[in-house]
Amino acid sequence: MKKAAFSGLALTASAVLLAGCGSAPEETTGGAEAESDFLPCMISDEGGFDDKSFNQLGYEGLLAAGETLGVEPVTVESNDESEYAGNLSSLVDQNCNLIVTVGFKLAADANDAAEANPDIHFVSIDELVDVDGDGTTDQDNIKPLVYDTAQAAFLGGYAAAAYSEAGKVGTFGGANIPTVTIFMDGFRQGVEYWNEQNDGDVQVVGWDGSDGVFTGAFAADQGAVNAAQGIVDQGVDVLLPVGGPIYQSAASVIRDSGREIALIGTDADVYESDPSVADLLLTSIQKGMDISVQETVEQAGEGEFDAAPYVGTLENGGVSIAPFHDFEDKVPEGLQDELDEISAGIINGSIEVQSYLAE
Repeated sequence: MKKAAFSGLALTASAVLLAGCGSAPEETTGGAEAESDFLPCMISDEGGFDDKSFNQLGYEGLLAAGETLGVEPVTVESNDESEYAGNLSSLVDQNCNLIVTVGFKLAADANDAAEANPDIHFVSIDELVDVDGDGTTDQDNIKPLVYDTAQAAFLGGYAAAAYSEAGKVGTFGGANIPTVTIFMDGFRQGVEYWNEQNDGDVQVVGWDGSDGVFTGAFAADQGAVNAAQGIVDQGVDVLLPVGGPIYQSAASVIRDSGREIALIGTDADVYESDPSVADLLLTSIQKGMDISVQETVEQAGEGEFDAAPYVGTLENGGVSIAPFHDFEDKVPEGLQDELDEISAGIINGSIEVQSYLAE
């Protein structure tokens, strides 16, 4: 059972299309003084701050901002969805000036808290909930931080198809929600692009573009093991789990299989964040949450909170693909050059990647 740490985001909600890409939060100069009473706070989703992925990135960004501003943040972990509203209330009661919620599933509760507390600023990571049916939250004290990870996942899918000898690659997610399926969409498109460019026929197992394999939670539990096992049993040799720590269950299934199956991480460069699975990692599909959280919190601490949405892309560095690390000598020669060209094509618009965040 996780304990609240004081150290110092309904699955059926509709996704919102954020028009355009907000500029990245401006960098602040180190050592800038925060407002005298500024107290930044953060609440995790059920994955917890030690997931070596999604929540951990946000947490690291908050701590870095606290160090720059000379303040000690307050953080609280959530064990499950039933705790979100209560944990938000506890942070409000502790006189937090800024509350960062980590994850799409916290967005509705964050909106309610923001509406009830207009004097508090909120930063909602993966804030894509359609609160009133028109695609927006309607709260001017919430700043959404969102990431067009389909772009980076496109590169990951292309790399997976190029690496695969089995002609089958797989993916599964924690929940069938937009911030998970955006990875799976991009991954599938990248595989399809490799097939087009190389007259190939690599298949994607676990996601058909509208439905697929999901564990129902963001935990390295038996459900994640079962999902990974079901896909591995279909003969894939690359596996992309999307949903915080569920990659740990996938890694255990891969090791037990006795086969050479490459893992693709998400959010962080998992090679760096979790050395225990480093030898399995082909690459990781990264979200620059740590940097965007840090810069947003620092701005708020200096009295410059801006509620305009931030959308991370390949162009602004908000999403990216990690190095091949130990797989550098295992991938086809020239693959990195191909990925660089594809990335440039995505940025200049000559290669289209479809996602709910695309214009």
